[in-house]
Amino acid sequence: MRQLMLLRHAKSNWDDASLPDRDRPLSARGRRSAAIMRQAMRDLGLAPDVVLVSTAKRTMETLEALEPWDDTPLIEPMESLYLANPMQLAAALHGVAETVRSVLLIGHNPGLHDLALSLAGPGGGSDAARRLAEGFPTGALAEFIVPGSWWDLREGGARLVRFLTPRMLEAAGRS
Repeated sequence: MRQLMLLRHAKSNWDDASLPDRDRPLSARGRRSAAIMRQAMRDLGLAPDVVLVSTAKRTMETLEALEPWDDTPLIEPMESLYLANPMQLAAALHGVAETVRSVLLIGHNPGLHDLALSLAGPGGGSDAARRLAEGFPTGALAEFIVPGSWWDLREGGARLVRFLTPRMLEAAGRS
């Protein structure tokens, strides 16, 4: 069994309209949300072996906010993850070595949300699946169990374990 975590970058700053999209940094709210998610991941024992991360500034800053790790994962910044569609995201996951047990992919919507919905497949009646179907807000994390190999990952090929949002964690007192 493998573990896949999909994390959407935290809230970005739109104050400087002259910045290209890929250069937008995290906002103060985004930094707070990422810190909340970092603590939740620690509390739940979510620690990746490999991190695949878009090279956009906001995704790299989200990754930085999650550090330090107890055991440092292999970090792979990937240009191809910037605004990637679900097929491109799946292709990146298909390339993960079979010896890797846990992957964290930090990316962007709409591709990340579409991939999460595809992996979960139809008929997910859990509370987490219902919340995921409603949207994938900034800073949210979807955790999946992948029973097969990375190269065989496809639609309906994973089980959604949990779906966490910064707002949900704040409401539960994890701030």
